[in-house]
Amino acid sequence: MKPMIGVIGGSGIYEIDGLEDARWETVRSPWGAASDDILRGRLQGIEMAFLPRHGRGHVQSPSTINYRANIDVMKRIGVTDLVSVSACGSFREDMAPGDFVLVDQFIDRTFARDKTFFGAGCVAHVSVAQPTCPRLGRFCLDAARSEGITIHPAGTYLAMEGPQFSTLAESRMYRDVWGADVIGMTNMPEAKLAREAEICYASLAMITDYDSWHPAHGEVDVTEIIRILSGNADKARGLIRRLPGLLGGNRETCEAGCETALDTAIMTAPEMRDPALLAKLDAVAGRVLGKPTD
Repeated sequence: MKPMIGVIGGSGIYEIDGLEDARWETVRSPWGAASDDILRGRLQGIEMAFLPRHGRGHVQSPSTINYRANIDVMKRIGVTDLVSVSACGSFREDMAPGDFVLVDQFIDRTFARDKTFFGAGCVAHVSVAQPTCPRLGRFCLDAARSEGITIHPAGTYLAMEGPQFSTLAESRMYRDVWGADVIGMTNMPEAKLAREAEICYASLAMITDYDSWHPAHGEVDVTEIIRILSGNADKARGLIRRLPGLLGGNRETCEAGCETALDTAIMTAPEMRDPALLAKLDAVAGRVLGKPTD
């Protein structure tokens, strides 16, 4: 299988340096409008697609992002390996602003978002016990280290609804009671939907602040976040440039089974499935459901 690398970039990441034959394409989704058009091209001979999570100009808040459409359009154009890059706060002294974290676990505290492609008429249950792809994560880790980025190889990301930052009490609870390492607003339900779409998914969290728990840093300062975010974005673009050389031109089979997550997930009997929902699932689940019929 030929790989196609997808990148969903959050705050501060709006382009990919060195992209050849770069062009913005509109990709339509039955799940509604994605955050923006997709920037497509080739990087070192590997097909690559980039989607600005908040839209160019940062027009979508974490709660208004159409996560289903974003994942669907990536799957629809053939993305096999999806890297999420997003800003976050840190709950750990040693995970400092400017560092990156390769997220391997999530605590989902979001509540105002559509979290699945499936539902009445086609019920499915996928496992997200291990919500990120270890194979793709290793490539991201190697790329970060080659770029000289300080990166922590594992961490638990607490996804909050936002758009407000945490209260001090919440920040202390997430850190001291729940054991989260970083906090952000966008990786859920993104990671869950990527698993439903059978796309290998890795999350790179770029630390901008210490949330509000740290006695020496006080409350979150947006001005300071933007300053650190600019430097982190430069690091992230350097990391992304190294990924094609690591993935290579012939894609390996995912040892974690990300690309076969739907094999035993569909619960609804074939004769009871809703044709309208099946039509919307053509890209996401066409491998197991087959092509929709008129």
